[in-house]
Amino acid sequence: MPELPEVETVRAGLARHLLTQPVIDAEFFHPCATRRSPGGEDHILDVLAGTRLEGVVRRGKYLWWELSERAEALVIHLGMSGQILIDPRPGMPTHHRRARFHIGEHDVWFVDQRTFGHLLVSPLVPTSDSKSAGWGSSAALIPEVVSHIARDPLDDHYEPAATARAIRGRTTSIKRALLDQSLIAGIGNIYADEALWRARIHPGRATATMTQRAVLGLLGHVRDVLAEALAAGGTSFDALYVDTSGRSGYFARELNAYGRTGAPCPRCGRPIVRESFANRSSHRCPSCQRLPAPAHLAKC
Repeated sequence: MPELPEVETVRAGLARHLLTQPVIDAEFFHPCATRRSPGGEDHILDVLAGTRLEGVVRRGKYLWWELSERAEALVIHLGMSGQILIDPRPGMPTHHRRARFHIGEHDVWFVDQRTFGHLLVSPLVPTSDSKSAGWGSSAALIPEVVSHIARDPLDDHYEPAATARAIRGRTTSIKRALLDQSLIAGIGNIYADEALWRARIHPGRATATMTQRAVLGLLGHVRDVLAEALAAGGTSFDALYVDTSGRSGYFARELNAYGRTGAPCPRCGRPIVRESFANRSSHRCPSCQRLPAPAHLAKC
């Protein structure tokens, strides 16, 4: 699933081409794309009619379009394989197209092979802290369906000390906490594994056994790895993630743990191991990220 660096790369591409442009029309090719939007396709078309794109905003893994003279936003979640392509060139993967928007002089395609992504209209509500909602907006308004999502480590209003205290207050494992979007947004399996490797922390470590200093140190690594991945255009393992021009990110070349089962740890040389974790996988170094004593392991 695209994580913060991938979604921010897409947001930046959309903003670069589409800001202030009028929405001319839209069409939908698959019902799954609008299945979660109240009123379905017709309501989306009504909301878009006669508007301009005043903002392309991101919080965590969520995108939304701020529309002129509207108290609603079009929210976009990419799911497992969603892509947004601007003016697709011949050969770009548009055969899984789900929606098309004509914005200004541009054709904007929502493409989704696995159909887990979606588009929906949501009313804008005030942010809980009265600060701007996310990257790409100065407004203290956020789509209601996104309002439960925490701020992410690259957000100007992110507070690491408060986040660390919230993490330590949970009865769970540290990796589960990193993946909990209500605690800290934008992190998925890839960047959780990378940050934990950098911090030398076992993913099963119980949050309640960690000091404030240790959690803050880990959150520093989270921020660093997200920033480095963003600079590289995100992480691409296949054609399921590309930016708005159809280009892949290249941070996969910099990964130290995720997806490197059997490869030597860049720090100590021991083979990276892959372990089952909450219906997915964790990758760690068995030497650098040692299994804690039973009392320090989370029960869930």
